[in-house]
Amino acid sequence: MDGVPRVPGQRRPEGQPLRFSVLGPVRAWRGAEPLTTGSPQQRALLAALLLRAGRTATAAELIDAIWGDEPPKEALAAVRTYASRLRKALDPGVLSSESGGYAIRLPVLSGALDLALAEDLWADAEKARGAGDLGQARSLINKALSLWDGEPLANVPGPHADAQRVRLEEWRLQLVETRLDMDLEQGCHAEAVSELTALTAAHPLRERLREQLMLALYRSGRQAEALAVYADTRRLLSDELGVDPRPGLSELQQRILQADPGLAEPASATEPASATVRPAQLPATVPDFTGRVPFVAELGDVLSSAEGRVMAVSALAGIGGVGKTTLAVHVAHAARVHFPDGQLYVDLQGAGARAAEPEAVLGAFLRALGTADSAVPDTLEERAALYRSLLDGRRVLVLLDNARDAAQVRPLLPGTEGCAALITSRMRMVDLAGAHLVDLDVMSPEEALQLFIRIVGEERVASEREAALDVVAACGFLPLAIRIAASRLASRRTWTVSVLAAKLADERRRLDELQAGDLAVKATFELGYGQLEPAQARAFRLLGLVDGPDMSLAAAAAMLDLPVEDTEDLLEALVDTSLLESAAPGRYRYHDLVRLYARACAERDEQPPSEREAALSRLLDFYLATTSKVFAIERPEDRLPAHLEPTRSAGLDFTDRQESLDWLYTEANCLLACARQAAATERLRPAVDLIWAAKDLAESGANSKQYEFAACAARDAAHAQGDARTEGRARTALTNAHLVAGRYTEADEEARVAAELAASVDDPAPVYWASNDRGIIAFNQERYDEAEQHLLRAMEGSRADGNRPGEASALCNLSRLHMLTGRTASAVELARQGTAIYDRMGLTLRLANGRYALGVVLTQTGQHTEALEQLNDALEMFGKNRQRLWEGTTHFRIAQAHLAAKRPTLAAQYAEQALAIGCIGGDRIRAGVLTTLGRALDSLGQSDRARACWREALSLHEQAGSELAEEVRGLLTPVSAA
Repeated sequence: MDGVPRVPGQRRPEGQPLRFSVLGPVRAWRGAEPLTTGSPQQRALLAALLLRAGRTATAAELIDAIWGDEPPKEALAAVRTYASRLRKALDPGVLSSESGGYAIRLPVLSGALDLALAEDLWADAEKARGAGDLGQARSLINKALSLWDGEPLANVPGPHADAQRVRLEEWRLQLVETRLDMDLEQGCHAEAVSELTALTAAHPLRERLREQLMLALYRSGRQAEALAVYADTRRLLSDELGVDPRPGLSELQQRILQADPGLAEPASATEPASATVRPAQLPATVPDFTGRVPFVAELGDVLSSAEGRVMAVSALAGIGGVGKTTLAVHVAHAARVHFPDGQLYVDLQGAGARAAEPEAVLGAFLRALGTADSAVPDTLEERAALYRSLLDGRRVLVLLDNARDAAQVRPLLPGTEGCAALITSRMRMVDLAGAHLVDLDVMSPEEALQLFIRIVGEERVASEREAALDVVAACGFLPLAIRIAASRLASRRTWTVSVLAAKLADERRRLDELQAGDLAVKATFELGYGQLEPAQARAFRLLGLVDGPDMSLAAAAAMLDLPVEDTEDLLEALVDTSLLESAAPGRYRYHDLVRLYARACAERDEQPPSEREAALSRLLDFYLATTSKVFAIERPEDRLPAHLEPTRSAGLDFTDRQESLDWLYTEANCLLACARQAAATERLRPAVDLIWAAKDLAESGANSKQYEFAACAARDAAHAQGDARTEGRARTALTNAHLVAGRYTEADEEARVAAELAASVDDPAPVYWASNDRGIIAFNQERYDEAEQHLLRAMEGSRADGNRPGEASALCNLSRLHMLTGRTASAVELARQGTAIYDRMGLTLRLANGRYALGVVLTQTGQHTEALEQLNDALEMFGKNRQRLWEGTTHFRIAQAHLAAKRPTLAAQYAEQALAIGCIGGDRIRAGVLTTLGRALDSLGQSDRARACWREALSLHEQAGSELAEEVRGLLTPVSAA
């Protein structure tokens, strides 16, 4: 029997395809229904037939496959019985008898067998790789690898199955090595180290994996470890096999010793997610692009000359509104065929008060090219060098829009043949060496009229050609002005062209301004502004006062003191006039020149003038009220919101935690810009409270720098004003930023002054928060008695203020201190008390901190199973709350737990993850990760690489003046002596 009960005459379900797997247990399904495959010997028969890919196997071959040299006497009968049972279980015609043998016939290209599907994916990957599409190739190999479900042919007996298991496992490793090659080709070296560390531990004699690990470590800046891998490999091969490393490995060692430039990141180094990283960032070209034929041809010729020859640089200059961006985007789209590796775009905001910094732009470009956040260097010079390396050998077009000057542009130029840069700017870049300079003037009358007709429509203009000529002349033949005027007319079906011409003729000084250098830009914007309804004009003026990169609808409504629905109507009307851009649904932004004009209008027209400050105050009030709600949702019972400045705004309401966090991280740059802008005004106190309430942004990694800049500006402003209360709070926020970066000395000083200032004005919350921070700093610097005093003070202050989360934090930190000073029993009890407080309040993020602390002390007490449970829970919670640096730190602690549980391979893998992600605490914690990684590697027999890790850890500890340097020296001494 086949094990599947069936009523006589019952028909099998039609249309349900059969599927089989051999890359794991041998199994079969009809649709989603699993089929019984019988005894181990019957599964061995099925596997042997499946692996023959439709070819017939004789009875003798099957007997040999199942039993080898010692088959039972009734082997032939058994084979026939197994075949009969399988035939009944499968669809008719699938298992056929031919010439005394058997075969399984599966539909071609059906994906019926996982092995066949894996082979097809591999073939497609090879084609993609041959075509240079590494991202697609990598994705296909990953899909193939995902088909493995444990050991191939698991629990299937027989010599044939044994041989096939070895073959399939070898092929899987080859797939892994090929995919790792692609990772290294695409710049994913930091991420590859973790996987390669685990693989070399599992397959210590596989030299190709060792070679890849050496290269990945070298490209990650870990040259000493890379060389140590070679030393470990050489010793292992000598001990185990009595041979030397193969030539390729030895050659790589020599190249590393010589710092061979050829080992640097390849030109196409990007980190693919699941497909080719080929940026296509060009804004959409306007469908009614008109004229500019000579410029289109000239620029097109220059850009096409970059193909395989030189880097082409064209700098397009002209006054605002002359159509530089429109022309550049149109030309860039036309030239895309010459740049198959992608197109990058950035608005450099050169005409604004805060032009984009080249460092920030390069960070965005590197990410667009696939570089992981953890692999983006810190300095401008390093980012520029990596950027040029990524583009070397590729054909990429870079459109740099609205540049301030040549100095802003130079670090952003590709610098290699085959690439091109197209630049627009108000300034003529005569000091940009090698650039092809183009001066863009206003349109000819014919071009201007044609653009007007395309937007308005031939029918409405045909009978009023002279009036249309008057309109474009009034616009000074500036494309932006023409577009605004024509769009207004197109949206008003009751107007005639003559009506529009008459309105333009009536504008005082309009024509004079349209012909006067930079004033032409203002005149162009005045055309749209002057036709706004009063409410629209007010919105346009006031929203232009804000420093943030864009603005949400809710924030705009708060600033304008209007209902959201009315605000949306106003903003959409401004979008229609091209005075405002819709960045995304519910978000709006100004072009930088329009923002400057809007501010000038606010200074000139807003009455009374105090309304400008009132509007900015309302925006700050909204951000503070909403951020305070996010804080309260994340930390119920935390008293901080009660200590913040009162707000008139109710802020936004949220339905759940996830929604509140989405808002906080979406608005991060805007609210921090608002706080920083307000720091130099009478709005300093709520600005500082906003920074304080948004403290989670300091620990996220993504917004840490912006948070620190805002806190610094607030601290300096408060100090200048002599406002002790506000300065104390600003310093408390800045302490957190320093702690995240591992700058303990600076953090301790800020916290000390914060506590003194807060105590002098009876502001309790900064006192106990500063005490908690000073306790963390002190125990990290091995000042244990002082740390205990600070933490007890923090706990007492939190309790006195009724701040339960503050108390829990102090308890968790005290537990760490007790563990460090040998009080293990009380350490565990304190951590459980702190975690219990968090548990009762249901705090996801803070509960993550509690579970993290408990996991750390449990590791120290040898309770490894529970420690890992707590730490894995913490890791999941930190991930959900977007605390990337805490994720890295938790990987470190999990590595320590696995090492303590004598699982060095897992310990090394988690430690590498921590190094790739980064940790709270900067170089000091990095040194701890390296120490743990070294211990794990040493346990795996990789003593040379372990020593390399310890040497780097020792250097970091010595730079920080840490007493932990002695521990690392102790690790190095016996290794050296040996």
